[in-house]
Amino acid sequence: MPGLLRGVARTAVVAGTATAVSNRVSRRQQGRWAAQEGQEGYAEPSPQSSPQPAGQPQAAPQAAPQQADDFGDRIEHLRQLGELKEQGVLTEAEFEEQKRRLLG
Repeated sequence: MPGLLRGVARTAVVAGTATAVSNRVSRRQQGRWAAQEGQEGYAEPSPQSSPQPAGQPQAAPQAAPQQADDFGDRIEHLRQLGELKEQGVLTEAEFEEQKRRLLG
């Protein structure tokens, strides 16, 4: 019975990781499509019009929400892994390996 539970837990971890990655890819694609649609509606500015001061970097408005969502997904996934470890479904080594993959 413990072997069966461990197998089911591993499957759940793999499925959860795959879902998180799939969601992240989907969000990135939607962000890129939205950016492309936004650029199509505007003409490209000429290099002479309103130059940006050299000391100010250009901000990436889409990056912050994606990073926040990704961080939230990682925290939730770590929480789920911790619960599986506490229940004895995952060993310490399995937990550390999954944690390393998630954070690395």
